[in-house]
Amino acid sequence: MKISIITAVYNRENTVAQAINSVAKQTYPQIEHLIIDGASSDGTMREVQKFAHPGMRVLSEPDRGIYDALNKGVRNSTGDVIGLMHSDDFFANDDVLHTVSDAFHNTGADAVYGDLDYVAAEDTSRVIRHWKSREFTPRILSRGWMPPHPTLFVRREAILRLGLYNTDYRIAADYEAILRWFGKGKLKPAYVPQVLVKMRVGGESNRSFERILRKSREDYRALRTNGVGGVGALAWKNLSKIPQFVSK
Repeated sequence: MKISIITAVYNRENTVAQAINSVAKQTYPQIEHLIIDGASSDGTMREVQKFAHPGMRVLSEPDRGIYDALNKGVRNSTGDVIGLMHSDDFFANDDVLHTVSDAFHNTGADAVYGDLDYVAAEDTSRVIRHWKSREFTPRILSRGWMPPHPTLFVRREAILRLGLYNTDYRIAADYEAILRWFGKGKLKPAYVPQVLVKMRVGGESNRSFERILRKSREDYRALRTNGVGGVGALAWKNLSKIPQFVSK
């Protein structure tokens, strides 16, 4: 099984090297790593070239945001499975992709996901928030459930069949895609109960109160569009995050 890892990046010269090295150090042999750069204006591309590794391909050109970049990555990928490595993130250990591959082979799943740690930006050994997921059942979508997006690996065929990220959503296209893939698309997922990815705090959707409101509006639209729920599901989605701060 060949796994394609997509890194969408724009002006992340201080963190992109760790993301690249995290992929390069994986013990799993069949990896393709696509760097999709949005024409960064800082030293990002210098870092990308400096830490290039076998199996890495780079595309640098203007784009229409992170989801447009991820779609480019999917279209240009050649792997059986698609996973993400955001430019602020890194794998929890060097055997993550072996674990993911084993889960696909052992279960015949269409998708595999695990748990996520949010870590301090300046001290990545300090866990701020622990996102422990759970086994999937269709009914939990209506309670605002979603797997941690950075830990989600999906068969490329399934993404192309069910549709890529909807770029009409600027912040919540990942949530909309998950509702579509897991709901209407009826993907068969497998849950790996361990931390697969560590993410620095300060994501795109939580940088300001205005963005939090916009994220909530987009989440609500995604729920309604996919016939999963409404205000109640949105409320459950937000309330479910509270235990993540106390169960590190």
